[in-house]
Amino acid sequence: MDPGPTDLDDVDPFPPPPSSPQQQQRKPPSRYESQKRRDWNTFLQYLRSHRPPLSLARCSGAHVIEFLKYLDQFGKTKVHAPGCTYFGQPNPPAPCVCPLKQAWGSLDALVGRLRAAYEENDGVPESNPFGARAVGIYLREVKESQGRARGVPYQKKKKKKKKKKKKRKLLQDTAAATTSFPAVGASTADDAAGARNSSAVAAAISSSEAGEGSRAPPVGSSSTS
Repeated sequence: MDPGPTDLDDVDPFPPPPSSPQQQQRKPPSRYESQKRRDWNTFLQYLRSHRPPLSLARCSGAHVIEFLKYLDQFGKTKVHAPGCTYFGQPNPPAPCVCPLKQAWGSLDALVGRLRAAYEENDGVPESNPFGARAVGIYLREVKESQGRARGVPYQKKKKKKKKKKKKRKLLQDTAAATTSFPAVGASTADDAAGARNSSAVAAAISSSEAGEGSRAPPVGSSSTS
């Protein structure tokens, strides 16, 4: 007789070993670390799919450039060709047949992550293919060509100078505020002197009123003799 389905049907016959307290307390990787790991695995898969297959030890800057060009087929940035009507226009009014490519900023960030991942996986910094001079030249050419094609020239950010200007302005405002108000000691002394002067004036008025009261005729006396 079939007893029918039971809760034991859902039990894994080979349950995973219990996790240690260190594994439970381990923080999940950051977004940057997760993206770096995915990029590194993608690059290794590219090397295995290379014809002929290419090992990491034989990888050079030229192979890195080939990998970056290979990624253009998955890009989402419209880059107008020199013969396109909308070449140099940041907001074209209509679509065109120009290809989609990887944006320069995405490639630059990708190379930075792969450069760090290479050294984290026992790579020698001196032979890091992602830090090769040819890769830097290629990225600079992509930056300039995409800037001309899209009509959006890339400019270096001047964050440090802005911070210095803000700091200088803050110091100037602080100095101006300090000079516009008297010192704390001087203000206290002025307040004390004013209090003493007020007390002296009040005493003088009281004595004057007392003198006038002594010279006044008694109540009920007649002013005529």
